[in-house]
Parts: sequence; C-alpha cells; structure tokens
Amino acid sequence: MLIITLSVSANKLTMVPRQCEEYARLIMEALDPDELGYIELYNLKMLLLEAPSESTTNSHKLSKLLSQRLRPTTDPSPVRRWYKRAKCSLEDNWRRCWVMLLWLSICVGLFAWKFMQYRHHAVFGVMGYCVCVAKGGAETLKFNMALTLLPVCRNTITWLRSHTTAGRIVPFNDNLKFHMAIAVGITVGAGLHVISHLACDFPRLLHAMDDEYEPMKPFFGDAKPPNYWWFVRGTEGWTGLVMMALMAVAFTFATAPLRKGKLRLPKLKKLESLDSNHEPRELTRFARLVNASCSRLTWLVNALLNRFTGYNVFWYTHHLLLAVYALLIVHGHFLYLNKKWQKKSTWMYLAVPMTVYACERLTRTLRSRVRSVKKVRVAVHPHPATLLSLHLSKPQGFRYKSGQYIYVKCPDVSPFQWHPFSITSAPGDDYVSVHIKTLGNWTNQLRNAFLKVCPTPTEGTTEILRAEYNRDNAVSNPSLPKVLIDGPYGAPAQDYKEYDIVLLVGLGIGATPMISIIKDIITNARRLDGDVESGNGNGGGASLFRTCRAYFYWVTREQGSLEWFRGVMDEVAEADEKRIIELHNHCTSVHQKGDARSALIAMLQSLHYAKNGVDVVSGSRVMSHFGRPDWAQVYQRIADENKQKRVGVFYCGEPVLTNELRGLAKYFSRKSSTKFVFHSENF
Repeated sequence: MLIITLSVSANKLTMVPRQCEEYARLIMEALDPDELGYIELYNLKMLLLEAPSESTTNSHKLSKLLSQRLRPTTDPSPVRRWYKRAKCSLEDNWRRCWVMLLWLSICVGLFAWKFMQYRHHAVFGVMGYCVCVAKGGAETLKFNMALTLLPVCRNTITWLRSHTTAGRIVPFNDNLKFHMAIAVGITVGAGLHVISHLACDFPRLLHAMDDEYEPMKPFFGDAKPPNYWWFVRGTEGWTGLVMMALMAVAFTFATAPLRKGKLRLPKLKKLESLDSNHEPRELTRFARLVNASCSRLTWLVNALLNRFTGYNVFWYTHHLLLAVYALLIVHGHFLYLNKKWQKKSTWMYLAVPMTVYACERLTRTLRSRVRSVKKVRVAVHPHPATLLSLHLSKPQGFRYKSGQYIYVKCPDVSPFQWHPFSITSAPGDDYVSVHIKTLGNWTNQLRNAFLKVCPTPTEGTTEILRAEYNRDNAVSNPSLPKVLIDGPYGAPAQDYKEYDIVLLVGLGIGATPMISIIKDIITNARRLDGDVESGNGNGGGASLFRTCRAYFYWVTREQGSLEWFRGVMDEVAEADEKRIIELHNHCTSVHQKGDARSALIAMLQSLHYAKNGVDVVSGSRVMSHFGRPDWAQVYQRIADENKQKRVGVFYCGEPVLTNELRGLAKYFSRKSSTKFVFHSENF
C-alpha cells in the first residue's frame, strides 16, 4: 500500500486511503490466487516489467519512421523551394489571401485618389506633399474605422455563415484576426495624418509669406494663424489629439500580453554572498541594498501589472472607442480645407456600419431580457481543477448548433461584462450548459458568488457542490446570482457536419465545444437508425447528417479535470453501440507508459478495468492514456483508416498545439490520399 501511495504521489494523482487499500487487495487477488498471503517476486516482476506487446513495438517503430519521414527534404533549387511553399500556402490560405488583397487594394486606392486630389488643390503650393499624405491617410482612416465594426457584428456573421454559402469564400472564422489587421491599418492611417499635419503642414503654413498665404485665405481666414497653438486649441486640433490618446490606450491594452494579463517582470535571483570573493564589506552592503531595492521595485511593478492588466481592463478600455467614434464625427465636420457638407465624407463612411453595430448591441440587450433563464442548476468543482458547471433552462425560441458559443452575464459580479463560453450541451437537450474554468478575476468572482448559495461542504472533503434554483427564487432572494445569456454565435467547430470523418482535439477546458459535438453525433446516429427502421431514411434533418466517424482526444494536466465530463464520457461510451466515436483521455501529469514511475499505476489500471470496467485515473468507462499523444502517429492511423476521404480537424485550446496540429494536417494531406482540413479556436 505504501508503494501505491508513493507511485500516486510521483504521478501527481489523488487517491484516498480507501482506494489504495482496494487496489492493494486487487493486486493480491491477481497475483496470489491461492491465497498464500504473499506475492512471488517473479510474478510481480513479470507484471511490472512485462515485455512490450507487438502493437506497442509497432507503434514505436511507426513513431520512429514518421519522425524520419517528417524531416523536410531540401530541394537544391531555391526557385522550386519557393514555388512549393507558395503553392501550399495559397492552397491553405486562399480565402484569407483574397480578402486581405481586396482590403489592401481599397486602402491603397483611397490613399492614391485623395493624394492626387490634393496634388492639384490650391493649398498644395504652400503645404506641398505633406497635405497630400495627410489627406490620403485620413481617407484610409475613415474607411478602416467604418470597416472595423463589421467583424465584431457577431449576429450578422452567425447568420451569414449559417444561412448563406458565403462561408465557402469568406473566412468568417478569422473575423477577430481581421479586426486586429484593420486596427493596424487604423494606426498607420492615423500616424500619417497626424504626423503630416503637426510636423509638416502647420509649420509650413506658419512660415508662409503673405503672397504665398493668399490662396489659403478661403480656408484659414484673412489673417494668417498667429502661432502653433491656434491649430491645437481649435476643434479640429483637440478632437484629433484626444482621439489619438484614447486609441493609444485602447490598442495598447488590447495587445495579447496585456489582455491576457501575462506581462510580468522576471524575478531577480538572490544575491550570493560576496565574502568568499574577499570584497570590502561596504561593497557587499551596497550590492545587497541594490539587489533588495530592485526586488522591491520588481514586486511593485508586477503588482501594478496584475492590478491594471487582464480581460477586465481590456474590456473597459476598448469601450473608449465609442467616444472615439463620436469625436471622429465632430472632427470630420470641422475641417480646415472643406467647407461644403457634401464633401465631408466621414459620416458617409460611418453611417451604415455604426447603424448595424448599434442594432447588434440593441439586439443583444433586448434578447437577453426577453429570452430569460428561468432555471439554473450549478455544480462547483473543487481545487485544483476548479470548474463551474452551469445548466440553464433553454429560453423560448433558443436554437443552436453544436460547436457554437454563448455570452454569459452575471449582474451580481459585473453589471456590464459579457463573457463567451462554448456550449457543452447537444442541440436536442432541453437545457443549455456551459463549463467555466476559473482563470481570471471575473470567473473567480462568479465561482465565489455561486459558492455562497451551495451547501457548506464537510470539513476535509473535496466533493462537488451543487445548487438549483429558479428565476422567482432569484427575484425574492437577492443572494442568488442572476444569469443572463445571449447568443448563440458561430464558431469554427460548428462546421464539423461538413465532414464524414472528424478529429476533435481539446486542450484542457478547450474540450467544451467537442463535448457538445460528440453528444450531437450520438443523437443524430440514433435518429438515423430510427429513420431506417421506420422506412423514412430520406426524411428528417438527421438524414442529412454526414459525420459517421469521430476521434476525440482530450489532453489535460490535472486528474481532477477528468471529473468535469465523466458523466458525458460514460453516457457516450454506453450509447455508442456502433463505436462511431473513439474517446481518448490523456492525463499529462502521469509519466508515459514504459516509465518505471508509472508502471504500478499502469498495472492497477489494467487490472481494475479488466475487473470493473472503470478507469482508476478518471473514474469513467474510458481508459486514460498517460502523457501526451503522439500526434504524428494519430494522424498516420487516421489516414490509413480513412483513405480517399476528407477529415475535419477541430482544435480548441491554448495556441501551444495549433502550429503542430496544423503542420501535421498539411503534411499528411500532401503525403497521403486523405485530406485533412484544419480549424482552430484559441483562447
């Protein structure tokens, strides 16, 4: 029993003493069938150090072979190398390419049109090419400020991808990346406009002679501006500078390190003693003082970064852009060089996008109030794999597809913030569920709010806490958190129905959309069987369902995380009579099989599963794998089993696996007859 406890600790697993006693008895039962009261060392050694099976040996050979084949072969011709890379890149990214090319062409065209217009303007004689650059940059700025609203109109994008064929040529999955690309265009346009005006136009105008200033009188008045301050204090000047300041704040806190709260200064190493170097005591004290001061400064900076970065700060600072749009309209009305209203085009650019965006926000507000959640069922999972599971009654008229997500708001935590979460229930369920990993300030506050309404746990236990209440209870009892939802919204995973074969990969909490998909596959498979039995094989929505095979890989670090979807795993394993879905759980805290530190756990797992059909690590009917998957081997096996077919690869999780999975999808698509199409959703 002591050895079992040590092995469990070495693999960062959690087992209560009662389980260890049970597993010890299981080992005795397997290795001491004659009930002698002891185990022959020979039997224990053979079980622990069992020679690898043929399949294991083949898998190792396959992994070695794949690693050799995956090494890129260098073509001696640089032209052919460039051509192959360009061809492969175009095949994978042609949708992105034509959208980006169209956008850049419009920006360049607008800049050139405005540049040439002011090249022949009366002010060119004084301001020169500076005014041409400033006005060209302003024109692209207006266009991009209007365009950047459209990629975040989620209702419109969801409708287009669900009810039209536009998704075949438009990469709707990259809407946020395109939003970021437009932000770069806004920065460039604003920089050209502001720098050209402040550093070139205005100084040249102030230093112009009286005869040179004569053509400028219709625009700046009969008297020449007296000083530089005249431009800054005017409506055109102060609105432009305030806009630049607000955009700088919003764009800075929208960068990934600050938005995710991961920007930190590295901790300083402790200063080693200088006595051994025979340094003077004064120098030693000074060095220690400097080191202590730097450590305190590092701690202070990190504390400030922790307080003033993260999603909450990004959310609030990004809404400063609403003021930017208001100032942009004012700035576009008070112009130096255009006095006629029909030539002031700022409002023309912004009218339609701002109307669409305003309707989007109004729709979200009204829909969340009209489609209210009447019943809330919550489960709070303990540390270290902290999770909040919400099962919400489905509002009237609420329909969604597997793989989509919803926005959740809890007014008791924040009256304004909406946060997106993937739906984990199937469309056929009578409820909608989300699983929320506590990673940030808002999610921690949400978990604490629900902990207050759950029954107090027994001291020393790590059980899952549950609570259930309805809307009437929440109205009468203010301590019960209210929950509002909005959506659903489209996501890459919802396109899984376009493929006969799917590979679903979830990293940690990224398994949430995949859970909904595998439940939906089982539901549709049942309906298809019902159609066949009733003679209605061509009728009903299920008859259009294409997916006939799914491989699900869930990779998580903590053993406790496997508890999140244990019920779903058992349900799928029991309902999947035709073995449509392969379920693979990987716990990376346990050492790979073949490692002596996990040998005893592997032996226990095999014995316990053979006797009871339950995995000792996850507690479900799905056996857990140890360590990380060999993704090259996974792709190779799927390619061998599904020749001449298209396989949709869907990944959700942190970006750490994205490049590897995408690269393998490209490689096996070109080296085998199976076509892998990769989709990713990162957070």
